[in-house]
Amino acid sequence: MANIAIVGAGQAGLHLGIGLLMSGHAVTMLSNRSGEQIATGPVTSSQSMYGMALGLERELGIDYWQDSSPQYAGAQMRVADSAGNVMLYWQGAMDEPGQSIDQRVKIPVWMDRFVELGGNLQIADAGVEELEALAGTHDLVIVAAGKGEIGALFERNPERSPLTSPQRVLALTYVNRFKPRPGTPAICININPGIGEFVSFPGLSLNGPCEIFTIECIPGGPMDIWGDVKTPQDHLEVSEHLLRTFFPIEAERIDGHLELADEKAVLRGRITPTTKHPVATLPGGAKIFGLADVVCLNDPLTGQGSNNASKAAKIYLDAINARGDKPFDEEWMRDVFEQYWDYARYPVAYTNQTLGAPPAHMMQILKAAESDAELAHLMANSFNDPKSIAPWYYEAAAAEQFLAGRMALAN
Repeated sequence: MANIAIVGAGQAGLHLGIGLLMSGHAVTMLSNRSGEQIATGPVTSSQSMYGMALGLERELGIDYWQDSSPQYAGAQMRVADSAGNVMLYWQGAMDEPGQSIDQRVKIPVWMDRFVELGGNLQIADAGVEELEALAGTHDLVIVAAGKGEIGALFERNPERSPLTSPQRVLALTYVNRFKPRPGTPAICININPGIGEFVSFPGLSLNGPCEIFTIECIPGGPMDIWGDVKTPQDHLEVSEHLLRTFFPIEAERIDGHLELADEKAVLRGRITPTTKHPVATLPGGAKIFGLADVVCLNDPLTGQGSNNASKAAKIYLDAINARGDKPFDEEWMRDVFEQYWDYARYPVAYTNQTLGAPPAHMMQILKAAESDAELAHLMANSFNDPKSIAPWYYEAAAAEQFLAGRMALAN
């Protein structure tokens, strides 16, 4: 069995580390924060997860919140202007429900499970020097988290990274006093064309169930007013203002005024969607292997991040287990990443296409879903598996053929 080091104790790193321990490997994991520091810190993501990824957690027995977390079994999309005039609306059922567990709840529990299984969890900052040391004592070093010095080791792949700047200003909030949508709980995508998006769904946080939402603002647009926000209360007030001003239909769900789920339940930032080369070379010549967001980072608009992390961890786990006594060389690393990219290219295209000016064929499909219940069902399940709507969602010619087929069935 192999001796493996993982830098980063997040969704991908812990999923992989727990799986490796259960397979008999020795695993050292570096985290820059302890479980207690994570639990008492600020929110880190929105982590909307769907059936495929949740099933991978069940395989390892780490789906501890299946019975206690709010579930959502549908998806809706609404395109409407600031006056509430609706241009497009559909909703569809998911074959398997989704859920969102605050990582301040999830990650400390997974850390405990990692240690319980015999993993060596070290709380330490990791830089190049630490990576060199790990490479000298382990058969494989996997980097599952890291910005700055570590992130810079992995080079951007321009062929797979069409965007070169952040496409949205992001504002994430966990709230109370935001009533559930009418009907089946769902992930709700609301688009105000040319201005931004509002995405919401139920979640489980430190103090119990809440609503989680992300406001995505087009940089320089009318919702990009975060420059003077200093406190969590400032963040909440701006969020409510933007919701009432630009998404009045969703604002009807506000029960009086929004309330933070806790005082650290806010996060802001900007992300440049980027795919990098998966192998980096340390100054001493050792090769290290990137995982999940480190080498394939998406904007959170379509809710793919944690799902991609889980799916990447599964592919890496199976590949390591299948390797036997052979070395984890650069060729093997690149081959494993290509296995992941065969799937990941679809979430990347799915998200980037939604961020940009929507191509005509995409809008034709989304408009058709208003009156085609089966198509709405397919689109609802595309959050779970963006590959399932290829090629017709991504290619104009395939879309034309697909829609013609749908029309023929209707007639």
